[in-house]
Amino acid sequence: MKVVFLVQGMSVAASRYRVLQYLPFFHTAGVDTKVFEFPAGVAGWSSLWEPLRDGDIIFVQRKRLPRSVLLALKRLKKKIVYDFDDAVMFKNSLSKNPYSLRRTMSFKRMLHYTDFVVAGNEFLKQEAEKYHSNVKVLPTPVDAERYQEKQISVSDTVNLGWIGDHGSIHYMESYKDVWEAVGRKYKNVVLTIICDTFIETRDISLRKILWNYEREIDDLKSLDIGLMPLFDDLWSKGKCGFKIIQYLGVGVPAVCTPVGINRDVIEDNVNGLWANTQGEWIEKLSVLVEDASLREKMGREGRRKIMDEYTVQVCAPKLLEWIKELA
Repeated sequence: MKVVFLVQGMSVAASRYRVLQYLPFFHTAGVDTKVFEFPAGVAGWSSLWEPLRDGDIIFVQRKRLPRSVLLALKRLKKKIVYDFDDAVMFKNSLSKNPYSLRRTMSFKRMLHYTDFVVAGNEFLKQEAEKYHSNVKVLPTPVDAERYQEKQISVSDTVNLGWIGDHGSIHYMESYKDVWEAVGRKYKNVVLTIICDTFIETRDISLRKILWNYEREIDDLKSLDIGLMPLFDDLWSKGKCGFKIIQYLGVGVPAVCTPVGINRDVIEDNVNGLWANTQGEWIEKLSVLVEDASLREKMGREGRRKIMDEYTVQVCAPKLLEWIKELA
């Protein structure tokens, strides 16, 4: 069986975690794989035509293919898998109106020509099921061998932390009053942001770390409390909770807005805490700032959940089985 993967970019997080880290498992199972970035224009698609013709299954990650390409692939009787981990049928959280006819029609068209759909969470699955009957949920996993548990050390400093990119830094900006309030309340608290862009703060010490793949795990282990603030909107419901999965994967408990998959990954008062309002955020963060033993206990519970349900070692056999059923 030959599977051709089309991804946004080799360095894009969704490509790394929803495609590239699966490849060793596919190779071990005897599946021949090739990975290409989405081409630009007619010339780009022409250069990809031979590899696409040679594949048995075309696995498309997130982007929607042009109708002409979809029609051509179906004429060649290729099986198409569509994988997505964002609410691509809606506009993002910064838009006043989340609905988009263009996005909806593009999504509907992609699913019309698709044989199997992989959704990153239950909300996305429900959206896909409006247009397709063969949809499965597969979370965005971490590699259990790479995500080792942090060693607990005694320190007076409590490190709140967030990891992400420029596309979601606005959530941290919107909750800045929370971070400032916690900073005024506890002089030993530091806010760490691991990103390619940063917010500015006045009343809480800010630690800026430029994201780097090689340092990522050590940077995550340096945190004491992970943060995942969201808005309660359609775009946010499509988020796949990967920040939380990363925090818990190294044994760091998290405080989150209980929207979408966040409610599934974080069990309130077990491996982290839910916070809806800014007042609740300050209250829940205060609980963890003041109780190191609770942080350690929740971190252990969180890591156990991730190792049981959200690793590539757990998810790869499922994806392999689904794809083999198509062949």
